[in-house]
This record gives sequence, C-alpha cells and structure tokens, in this order.
Amino acid sequence: AHILSGAVMDPRALNELIPDWKEQGAPLNVPVTEDKFLFLSETGAKSVPNWALPDNFKNHGNYVISLANVTRWLGQQAEALGVEIFPGFPAAEVLYNDDGSVKGVATGNLGVGKDGEPTGNFQLGMELHAKYTLFCEGCRGHLGRQLNEKFKLGKDSDPQVYGIGIKELWEIDPSKHQPG
Repeated sequence: AHILSGAVMDPRALNELIPDWKEQGAPLNVPVTEDKFLFLSETGAKSVPNWALPDNFKNHGNYVISLANVTRWLGQQAEALGVEIFPGFPAAEVLYNDDGSVKGVATGNLGVGKDGEPTGNFQLGMELHAKYTLFCEGCRGHLGRQLNEKFKLGKDSDPQVYGIGIKELWEIDPSKHQPG
C-alpha cells in the first residue's frame, strides 16, 4: 500500500518464479535501452564510458518499472495461490507459540483517539496466525527490532550499516524524454 518508488528491475528471479510472467501481464513494459553514469561536481558532470562500468551498473536486459505496479501484480499472483495479504493493517506485535517460535502477528487497534482512549469506532486488533510469517517492514521496523532482541539475531555479527537514498521527481517535457 505504500510502495511509491520507481526502479530498475532485473527479471531473473521473476523468470524463475513465474516463467510466463509476460503472458500473465506483469507490468514490466519498458526495457532499459541505455545506461549513463555521471560524476557530478560544482562545475558540471563528467560521464563514465560504459565499458568502464562494473557489471552491477549495467542494466541490459532489465526493465524500468513502477514498484507499486509490480508489487500489486505480485500480490494478485500470491492471492491467486491462496496467500492472504492484509494491506492497510499494520502489525503491532509478534505472536509466539509456547515453544518460542513465531505464531503470527497482531494488528493494531483501530478507533483510538489522540489521548490513547477508545472512541466510538473502536475495533480490537486481529490476531493473525500462520504457518509462515514473512516480515517485510524494512531495516528499522519495530517488529524487526523485537525479533532481533528475542532471537539475538545480531549476536556474533557486525553492527548494521545503513544508507539513505533520496529521490527527486521531475516533470520532463515529453519531447526531451525517451522510454528506457
């Protein structure tokens, strides 16, 4: 529900997971046609020749995608296989079985006022129990921190390193743009 990014996608995993993804209408419609890598400075930009780029900077065979459209399509494929997806209901806590394994998650309560008290629209959160629970909340999610602490996932590991990316949205005159 919150995937707003554009991206360049290597379809290798999709080829393995859903070999007929093109026939099924996956929203990978714009193949990459050109790579440009620039070093920016206060005085301008310096282009790097493509032959000098490492392979992970070369996007031949990849697609320019809307991540929102691809994740929506993948969700539809998963639901067709019987997977239950609950967008719009954030998980509030991890639930555990008696043996300590993950049982599922509980969603947050709805209809709580700014003062933390239930309003007339109050609805208790749901417990969702599952054979498999997939956590996809990013590198600093509150459930991930709970799991790290309970299972000591950081023990004997280097500390995590984080980076930040910034995207800027530009409106370009269509005559100055070409897909890919």
